[in-house]
Amino acid sequence: MTPSPTIHPSAVIEDGAQLGRDVTIGPFCHIGGGVVLGDGCVLHSHVVVQGETSLGAGCQVYPFACLGAPPQDKKYAGEPAMLVIGDNNVIREYVTMHPGTAGGGSVTRIGHRGLFMIGCHVAHDCQIGDDTIFVNHVDLAGHVIVEDHAIIGGLSGVHQYCRIGRHAMVGAHSMVVQDVLPYTTVTGPRAHLAGLNLVGLKRHDFDREAINQLRDALDALFAEPGTVERRLDEVSQILPNQGPADDVLRFITQAKRGRGFTGPLE
Repeated sequence: MTPSPTIHPSAVIEDGAQLGRDVTIGPFCHIGGGVVLGDGCVLHSHVVVQGETSLGAGCQVYPFACLGAPPQDKKYAGEPAMLVIGDNNVIREYVTMHPGTAGGGSVTRIGHRGLFMIGCHVAHDCQIGDDTIFVNHVDLAGHVIVEDHAIIGGLSGVHQYCRIGRHAMVGAHSMVVQDVLPYTTVTGPRAHLAGLNLVGLKRHDFDREAINQLRDALDALFAEPGTVERRLDEVSQILPNQGPADDVLRFITQAKRGRGFTGPLE
């Protein structure tokens, strides 16, 4: 038999909402008519999910989270927009996530297995990868990209259109106003490049060769005063055309939010 949803009598489920197998909806939750909840989702209590919002299987949402409310963008005129959340995410108390806008593709997308701690905000048109961690009260402005395995420390803010590269680490109390290179650590009131994210790399079993290549790439690009543009072609010739070091070079060539990560390396 298919397990039926468990719904507290005080919860409000609007007509049209789609509930997967074995969903649990706690006291005083409000689920809008355009919402899709995947199998095994748990909404603990006082959760609001509205708009065209979908949650994948196995997500847990804690009290006072609000998902799918209209974006805080003055250009938003009520056009159709979506918030798509993947599987097995943990969304803690007071987290807010907004759908996209017409100017950003109309979709805010959250990957799988993310942890969003108390009070985090994901604004319109953000694109979040898999296995990310957002510590308490992280705020993302609109159109931010956060790649797989990135970690953003508590009370940090990210300017609109910035990219946080895969396996990057943003230190607590940082203000990110430029792109953050993959595999690196940034920190500070105006976040600066502080080196490789060695702890994260070791936790994810990167071998010594890959780490040394990354270190060589950063040293070649940022050790001396000057611009990345002047050295990028030269560095690309001496590094292998594969692996993490090449990820860094590609990320730099695709930069849209300035070159604030250009150092000097500290």
